[in-house]
Amino acid sequence: MIPDWEAERRAMVDTQLRRRGIRDPRVLRALEQIPREEFVPAEARLLACADDPVPIGHAQTISQPYMTALMAELLELTGVENVLEVGAGSGYHAAVLGALAATVVTLELIPGLAHAARRNLARTGCDANVLVVCGDGSFGHPELAPYDAISVAAAAPEIPAALLDQLNDPGRMVIPVGERLDQELRVISKRNGVIQSRVASLCRFVPLRGQEGWR
Repeated sequence: MIPDWEAERRAMVDTQLRRRGIRDPRVLRALEQIPREEFVPAEARLLACADDPVPIGHAQTISQPYMTALMAELLELTGVENVLEVGAGSGYHAAVLGALAATVVTLELIPGLAHAARRNLARTGCDANVLVVCGDGSFGHPELAPYDAISVAAAAPEIPAALLDQLNDPGRMVIPVGERLDQELRVISKRNGVIQSRVASLCRFVPLRGQEGWR
């Protein structure tokens, strides 16, 4: 029996997001409307709205819905921003960011995943303002910088200097930082040349690979 995916997403938003404190109505609406089930492999589709990360191949995962919503909410997007995402994965988080910002550049190191992200975004009609670039996300994408917001979906040992350089002033970055298995989700803000950092949550992400990540 094919699930009622609209009902599944409504339940996901109600039980996993609202009850855990996600309040931004634009974020809630994006996660309710964007077809998450279209961004996971066919064999894992029944797990699409589960409260867990879902494997998407190449030893990568799509983050659990709550973490996607939390990271989006922490960026405080209003709809006019130029956003950089590091770690496109299957393209789902980029689709969410695309519903919340003006433009999104999403970087993916693994060619197979970059191709899948483009395909998923196009198939769901979420590609109008999202550009998928295959490359080392730890270096960012200076060609289209500066970015009003940066979302990093992989854990770095420290904040990559290239991403800080490409963050606008004022600007905001959300990034997991720490060891390979356990990290802190940090919110980095830049205003008048001053960099501030706070911890929003504990988390566990796959490692950020690249010259300014884990080698």
